[in-house]
Amino acid sequence: MSLYRNSAWFLKGLTEFTRSAFLTAAKRFVEKDIDVALAGRSFMITGANSGIGRATAMAIAKRGGTLHMVCRNKDKAEEARADIVKETGNKEVYVHILDLSETRKVWEFAEAFKKKYKALNVLINNAGCIMTQREVNAEGLEKSFASNVLGVYILTKALIPLLEKSADPRVVSVSSGGMLVQKLRSGNLQSERGHYDGTMVYAQNKRQQVVMTEQWAKAHTNIHFSVMHPGWVDTPGTLQMAVANAMPDFHRSMKESLRAPEQGADTVVWLALSEAAAAGPSGRFFQDRKMVPAHLPLAWTHSSPLEEQKFMSVMEDLSKTFQPH
Repeated sequence: MSLYRNSAWFLKGLTEFTRSAFLTAAKRFVEKDIDVALAGRSFMITGANSGIGRATAMAIAKRGGTLHMVCRNKDKAEEARADIVKETGNKEVYVHILDLSETRKVWEFAEAFKKKYKALNVLINNAGCIMTQREVNAEGLEKSFASNVLGVYILTKALIPLLEKSADPRVVSVSSGGMLVQKLRSGNLQSERGHYDGTMVYAQNKRQQVVMTEQWAKAHTNIHFSVMHPGWVDTPGTLQMAVANAMPDFHRSMKESLRAPEQGADTVVWLALSEAAAAGPSGRFFQDRKMVPAHLPLAWTHSSPLEEQKFMSVMEDLSKTFQPH
């Protein structure tokens, strides 16, 4: 990461990604945008038992939506489900256990879901992991890439036929402002070469999610795709501990300025629910209910259409390697 990119990103963050920045942005929000009755609409949220995912699940359940919580830990998922049902009175909340880093199981889950359920209106790719050191999964894939990129690619691609059969279909992916310091990398996807920096690998994964969203939007024009940055959010659970461990100085110095999970989830909810969001172009990057550039000015993070197509081809080929026959 260049010194310029690092400095520009941090200055942008101080003015746009904090709790106070959210409160300022919220003054222009149109609250009736998310005042929507969701009975009869179904939503899948990965990583729905804590942080942004849980806050999103709670907001959707309150409005009567059917919830499919895709979580890694059964006990935590069931506890979150019980809390959501108790607080909202909505019993249409279902738990599915899946670790997105287990590549073959992502395929198996998606295929089984399509057979069992007749509709899925909105997929929210929220789950994320940040590693402090390089680890591989059972298939030999680097875990951060397997969870944040390949798992998201497979889940989304496999569910597209079901989404296309459903009314007003949408896919919302939770990225990170950290991706602004990264240019798309279509090689060394497993981080096998060079020093392993978990924070930068995570940021690269989030750039890859943005590119996937842009490309899916071009290929599947009847689905509304969006990707967003939730701001700097103080989330409980694995991601927060990893951030605290991987970037302790950042977490310590910024703790009082970090957003609450509900504030981080606000734009996810808006993109998933509102007519205003669906009326805008597909495949764009959002922050605080507003379309924003996916690149810092003068940061040289743009990639060519050829590079993006190469990346998508690599993802398609890799995903097929683990597809059950």
